[in-house]
Amino acid sequence: MKAIDAGDTATTNAQIAAAEAAMGGKTYLLEPAVLEQYYYAKGLSLLKAGKNAEGASYLAKMSDLGKAKIYTGKDSSKNKVYYVGKEEADKSGIQGLKEETYTPTLNGKIGNAVNPLIEAANKSAMDAYNAKNYSAAAPKFKEVYDLLKAGGQDNKQYLYYSGLNYALAGQKEDAINVYNDLINSGYTGAEVTYTAKNKKSGAVESLDKTSWDLYKKMGASAEYTDFKVETSKKIEAELYETNAALLIEADKNDEALALIEKGLKKYPANAKLSELQGTAYFKAGKMDDFIGNLKVQTTKNPNDPNNWYNLGVLQSKDPATQADAIASYKKAVELKPDMSQAWQNLTYVTMGDDAKAIDDYNAAKKAGKTDLANKIINARRERLAAALPYAEKWYQNDSNDIEAVSLLKGLYLSTKNDAKFQEFKAKEAAMSAAQK
Repeated sequence: MKAIDAGDTATTNAQIAAAEAAMGGKTYLLEPAVLEQYYYAKGLSLLKAGKNAEGASYLAKMSDLGKAKIYTGKDSSKNKVYYVGKEEADKSGIQGLKEETYTPTLNGKIGNAVNPLIEAANKSAMDAYNAKNYSAAAPKFKEVYDLLKAGGQDNKQYLYYSGLNYALAGQKEDAINVYNDLINSGYTGAEVTYTAKNKKSGAVESLDKTSWDLYKKMGASAEYTDFKVETSKKIEAELYETNAALLIEADKNDEALALIEKGLKKYPANAKLSELQGTAYFKAGKMDDFIGNLKVQTTKNPNDPNNWYNLGVLQSKDPATQADAIASYKKAVELKPDMSQAWQNLTYVTMGDDAKAIDDYNAAKKAGKTDLANKIINARRERLAAALPYAEKWYQNDSNDIEAVSLLKGLYLSTKNDAKFQEFKAKEAAMSAAQK
């Protein structure tokens, strides 16, 4: 530590290399005071080498030593161990660790080193963001966060900016890691600001809470007036939504479902999380859960036609829930009359398995079961007649779909509407010719 304070980078790097070789990455073997000295020397040496982002990340770890509990004990080899945070302690598998605290002592020494870098890193981050170079902006915002944290200011707003830019850059893994950190830390985005108007300049200035309280208590004799407290909007729900969507896009559906469940406990009425839960169930192949989720969504948001349509699709796959599928599709088109896909599916589910009906009719007729054959064909006619208006709506909303035209041609033939049959036969021929 003396070497880095004296600016002797060569000696510092040699000492760090020797220390790293000795501990072999097992930082949990270092007492918190020694670990802090290691982070301090390593971070500053990297900064002096121009590796600002990496150096900042080491210096930021110094603050964690003061915020997290230190779990101490002995491993199986009787070595004294010091785990920073419960997560690391749990990973060790060592039972009976004692919980302690540690107060860092070196944060105040790094202000002069990091303060000039903060402004430069923030400018680089903002320039990259404004140029829509999100992949460059993301690590720079993280660098600003780490540099501020190294100086004792844990401003997670910059960590949020980093995650947001990683997401915009399509760097899902990096974005997921940042959003996980934000969520696990309890960050909500709600920032309290204290402002007052300077009587001399007339400018509104931001003050720390202690100064704000003091000036306000001074009354008319204070240098300030118009004291205000403002709290920014919480974005915690947005963090859950964005991270869940990123996890689903990365095919990490089980992780997404665990996160969504956690989010819905906090925000049970959140429609976006419920929707994402359904998507994750579907992608994970958990169809029963998916159907259950859709039913919940139709209750929470009964005016969303897509939920009713999706529910109808799943219900139509089970012969026992065909009537439910028809009701769901009808609800979808009631809410969105131009949803041609819903009209199409409503047509087919109302018709039923027409090929099977014809086969059953022919089999009954061949076996001499005239009454059964008549019953089958009459039921078929009723289904086709019921399906006809839905097919017409399908065609009305998608007149360029040759499948709709061909189906209507057949339905008009079955319902003995010769004029319409001839009209759609001609339409079908013209559309087929145009496709060749």
